[in-house]
Amino acid sequence: MPRRTTAPRAPASLPIDDANPPASAPLAARMRPRTLDEYVGQQHLVGDGKILRRLADSGNLPSMILWGPPGTGKTTLARILAEMARATFMPVSAVSAGVADLRRIVADAREHAAGGGGRTVLFIDEIHRFNKAQQDAILPVVEDGTVTLIGATTENPSFEVIGPLLSRSRVFALKQLEPEDIDRILRNALSDGERGLGAAGVAVDDDAVAALAASTGGDARIALNAIEAAVGAARERDGKAPRVGTHDIEEALQHRTYLYDRQGDAHYDTISAFIKSLRGSDPDAALYWLARMIEAGEDPLFIVRRMVILASEDVGLADPMAMVVATACQQAVHFIGMPEGFYPMAETALYLALAPKSSSAGSAYAAALRDVEGTRNDPVPLHLRNAVTGLMRQMGYGKGYKYAHDYEGAVIDQQHLPDRVAGHRYYRAGDLGWEGRRKREREDAGPEKKRPARDPE
Repeated sequence: MPRRTTAPRAPASLPIDDANPPASAPLAARMRPRTLDEYVGQQHLVGDGKILRRLADSGNLPSMILWGPPGTGKTTLARILAEMARATFMPVSAVSAGVADLRRIVADAREHAAGGGGRTVLFIDEIHRFNKAQQDAILPVVEDGTVTLIGATTENPSFEVIGPLLSRSRVFALKQLEPEDIDRILRNALSDGERGLGAAGVAVDDDAVAALAASTGGDARIALNAIEAAVGAARERDGKAPRVGTHDIEEALQHRTYLYDRQGDAHYDTISAFIKSLRGSDPDAALYWLARMIEAGEDPLFIVRRMVILASEDVGLADPMAMVVATACQQAVHFIGMPEGFYPMAETALYLALAPKSSSAGSAYAAALRDVEGTRNDPVPLHLRNAVTGLMRQMGYGKGYKYAHDYEGAVIDQQHLPDRVAGHRYYRAGDLGWEGRRKREREDAGPEKKRPARDPE
């Protein structure tokens, strides 16, 4: 009996937008590029002579992970690459697909290949949403070439894709689209009479296009949805000769979309930029990143916790009040909540950015810890032990101990460390702020006020 050679069935889970969407589909779906020449952006990957274009032209398409922000064309790029490689494109969304869907696609891919139908590209959108077991299920068929995997993710695949699958795939990072890219995409949609808005007879001000291109965070989907909404609203208002201005764009956007995921890369990248701005004594940058996080809905207490850490780690003894201010900020934000909580947060961020900096506390602890790791079982010197019984006193506990307050300035020359690390110096005072002043005072006090010290060997 002859083997069937029909194309693979569509998965039960909802697929990505169809390659040939109907006229009623959203503008973003209708304007999906069909070739690399229509594709806008990512020239570091698909430009002339670049890696993905060369791979697609050769027909030798490897399994890959496309990693990039929303609206940068990951799905579109995957579809174009599959078509250039003359492979059957089978898209699924990890949000709704399961192992059963994957098994069905794999079975169809095997049948399709056996009947001379060629390769199958399994495209998994939001692959980071698949758990370990689901990702494990893909491994054998990727390794034996039953399917060519193209996964798309907005999250760092190093953390979200299992190692074995990652080692069998190449990772390509897509960049956020620039305003010039969005501008070009919008103008293509406005001029295209077949799939876009070219036949609508609408006039759009150049300022409106530029404003929209600069206001969508590099997300082409948001930009196209917004221009479609603005054109529709202008039609309702103006009738046959609609004109779209900046005001219409602002109305369509309503509120600028922030590319921020409290569990994803943006969460970690933004708090990193905030902390490094504080550490670098840049108050303006610190306020900018603070506002970005607050407006994106970040947990304010998460931000404050990081400021409390920085107050000790990076300001430290250069300004001991920094810790007081930061912990007071935590209490204030917890007490008054948001939105007014931004006041103490902004005040604290400015205080920390403007404060002198010292990392001596952390450095001193790290140096002490290195000695602790090598001497953790060394006995406490007898003269530092409390002699609470007669037997202890007979054994020499507390013998020779010097009570600091019996001496001038409460400073004494006495060994307080185990013998093996006696004289080791861990704390090195910085030169700024309170710590710097205290350092100079100790130096001015003269050698009789100092204990001899040597560096740990």
